Amino acid sequence: MKIYEHYSLKALNTFGIEAQARYFCSLRTLGGLKAVMLWRREHPELPVLFLGGGSNMLFIADFPGMVVQVRLAERKVIADDQNYVYVRAGAGENWHDFVRWTIEQGYAGLENLSLIPGTVGAAPMQNIGAYGVELKDHFYELDALDWRTAELRKFSLDDCAFAYRDSHFKSVEPGRWLIGAVTFRLPKHPIWKTDYAGVSEYLADKTLDARTISDAIIAIRQSKLPDPAVIGNAGSFFKNPLVTADEFTAIKAKFPNCPAWPQDQLVKLSAGWLIDQCGWKGKRVGDAGTYDQHALVLVNHGQATGAEIWQFAQAIIASVQAKFGVILEAEPNVIGATT
Repeated sequence: MKIYEHYSLKALNTFGIEAQARYFCSLRTLGGLKAVMLWRREHPELPVLFLGGGSNMLFIADFPGMVVQVRLAERKVIADDQNYVYVRAGAGENWHDFVRWTIEQGYAGLENLSLIPGTVGAAPMQNIGAYGVELKDHFYELDALDWRTAELRKFSLDDCAFAYRDSHFKSVEPGRWLIGAVTFRLPKHPIWKTDYAGVSEYLADKTLDARTISDAIIAIRQSKLPDPAVIGNAGSFFKNPLVTADEFTAIKAKFPNCPAWPQDQLVKLSAGWLIDQCGWKGKRVGDAGTYDQHALVLVNHGQATGAEIWQFAQAIIASVQAKFGVILEAEPNVIGATT
């Protein structure tokens, strides 16, 4: 496995940010991790960053250590029973391509997660979700490697501690585990999730199956979200915030039209709506801005630096906090941030 120095990451992050890795390598087999571990022993003071599709990262500075691009490939049905089929995918597989592959094989469950950017290995990191479905809903187990000790371990659903856009790998032990493969449990008798806003209307006159729902999700997402190949972005930049019932009551008293959804003991608000109400939709400062069709999406109009986009994001956070008393949290990992 070849290790490169001063490697440009511009083509490897969907924001199209120009940033360099001091060292870089591409990992196609778990065996190649030995070379990374050897490098680590020789450079114990430098950090290691595992990179999937680059769709959940914002580089605001060059990376001073080793960036390892994970390209582990696998698509395989490993078992089935009366109610489920179990499908295993390598961490380097493109997420959307994998979803469409499962549908082509006749399996359902992941159709609502169509067209989410990134790789299979990155998906559990933040428990990706869309249109009423989260990854954890169809997750069975994953294989992960402790790159410091070479221990290979299976993580169950409980082990992963999935939460809203969060997991054990993101919050508890970030950077320790390299996800090598993920196994999904897909239902043979699916219950379609189509009551999400916009989806039910789109499918009103259609016969429901996994492909039809996937096609609808793709069309809806394409109508709202920019193509990273055309304009740099990482999809939704902020998490939908969760507030207490009392906090929501106070917000609702001032802003009666504020959309919200109950979440156990909390209430989920629309980050996009909050940002839009503060006048940020379509706003631009230099080449950093928000998408003119969706206030939740931050974009790089061409030559913005990661630091400029992050500064723009901080201004949005401050604006929403001042108006609503709600603190937004970024979905992508901000690489190089100290706060």
